[in-house]
Amino acid sequence: MPVERLLPTPEAHDLLELTREIAAEQLAPRAAEAEETSSFPRDTFRLLGQAGLLSLPYAEEYGGGGQPSEVYLQVLEELAYAWLSVGVGASVQSLTCYPLATFGTEAQRERWLPSLLSGDLLGAYCLSEPQAGSDVAGMTTRAVRDGDGAEEDAAGSYVVNGTKAWITHGGEADFYTLFARTSPDRTRGISCFLVDAATPGLSFAAPEHKMGMTASTTRQVHWDAVRVDVDRLIGAEGEGLRIALSALDSGRLGIAACAVGLAQAALDTAVAYAKERSQFGQPVIGFQGLSFLLADMAAGVQSARATYLDAARRRDRGMAYSTEAAVAKLTATDTAMRVTTDAVQVLGGYGYTRDFPAERYMREAKVLQIFEGTNQIQRLVIGRALSA
Repeated sequence: MPVERLLPTPEAHDLLELTREIAAEQLAPRAAEAEETSSFPRDTFRLLGQAGLLSLPYAEEYGGGGQPSEVYLQVLEELAYAWLSVGVGASVQSLTCYPLATFGTEAQRERWLPSLLSGDLLGAYCLSEPQAGSDVAGMTTRAVRDGDGAEEDAAGSYVVNGTKAWITHGGEADFYTLFARTSPDRTRGISCFLVDAATPGLSFAAPEHKMGMTASTTRQVHWDAVRVDVDRLIGAEGEGLRIALSALDSGRLGIAACAVGLAQAALDTAVAYAKERSQFGQPVIGFQGLSFLLADMAAGVQSARATYLDAARRRDRGMAYSTEAAVAKLTATDTAMRVTTDAVQVLGGYGYTRDFPAERYMREAKVLQIFEGTNQIQRLVIGRALSA
């Protein structure tokens, strides 16, 4: 059932209608089979790019949609409602473009951003490592300046060695936003780079075998003496951790919106089944025990949606939103896990089979509590804000 939305402009309304049309006609019919066969939907991202749905929160002068976060996130929710792997992929694309769009020089933005926002090129965000997940500052991938040119000299390159882990779109992406250590300083020794996928020395491990979101490829990315030109440094050297954390605030809102989309899909599946399934001479939705369960599911979905919209509106008004982003990510992903689990319960034995999507929704929900900062990290962020 389509969610009735309060949108700021007629343009935003038309954009949501376009998204729903693409989601219903192009995404939803393919989702189950692609997840069953672990088929990466590269053509789908090209389609979304051509429709302007991968560039919504960025400036129109670079080919972006110029839309507020409030609208962009509701588009993500609609995509995730139809196919979570695609919704998350669109969020990752936006996350990958964020450092260049926000911290890049004007020359860098003019050179690279239009092609990244068009959807012709797909991106990946290379931050986590096998030994450095929540502890981002513990990364060991190194970028060493080659030659003896002065730091202010625009010529020259960095040589990158290391391994990045849990990389969404790894091996499928056309470019990588890389965070690597350029000095031993734990927090001020990390820098950000924009790296072409065809750069010699880049290689990829086999895809991870995951319990859900199997159409979204996740790999380790190996950097073996990869030479990156100095002009691909985004922001100042040593500014990478600040860039990464700023990008993650934005990315957490994307994951929150995707989690709400998944939870709404699970709720709608459960309600539709409860209306059709009869026991003791009446539809099971009429039994109070089940109707109360569905009511709690609906209340959770609406509450989670409110948290990400609140954070988005704060961001659109130039207000601080880091804590609100953590609240939204925590609330929405915990809600998605609970609602998808309850949807399986509503369907009973059928919910445990692959004849219905409820079991897939439940498997997919789990990872939402883990990436873009585990929910334990979100609680840490919120707790620190309370004690400040």
